Amino acid sequence: MSRFHMHVGVADLDKSIAFYSGLFGAAPSVTKPDYAKWMLDDPRINFAISVRDGAHRGIEHVGLQVEDEAELATVYGRLKDAGAPVLEEGATTCCYAKSEKSWIADPDGVVWEAFLTNGEATVYGDSPDFAPLASPAAAEGSCCVPAAAKAPAATGCC
Repeated sequence: MSRFHMHVGVADLDKSIAFYSGLFGAAPSVTKPDYAKWMLDDPRINFAISVRDGAHRGIEHVGLQVEDEAELATVYGRLKDAGAPVLEEGATTCCYAKSEKSWIADPDGVVWEAFLTNGEATVYGDSPDFAPLASPAAAEGSCCVPAAAKAPAATGCC
């Protein structure tokens, strides 16, 4: 069963850990000097936050985390069926984890990753070149941190 993933860039890790721990009613399952992650079953989500120099604050990307290679193959097939360019990153280190992953951007530039985590890492990791996604949200950045699309002008509502 896949798990929804969301990665949020934050300005103050300690304040954000306190906030999200209260919101989720649980402490993070992983805490590093620049990163924290909650692996929750209710809601079923891999929710991560990080403080990265020059990185976007707010939602950086979303994704689907799978539990095995068969499920990863199914999700990879869905990425291809979505009709947008797919960046097949393959084996990588990101967010203190070793993973197999691919990326896609929706028509509005929201970047999605599909991945299978297969081990821990002692470093945060590297970033792929998101240019092949041909999306305003896909650009240079830290690991797992595609640059956000330029925000639209404020409309005064929501």
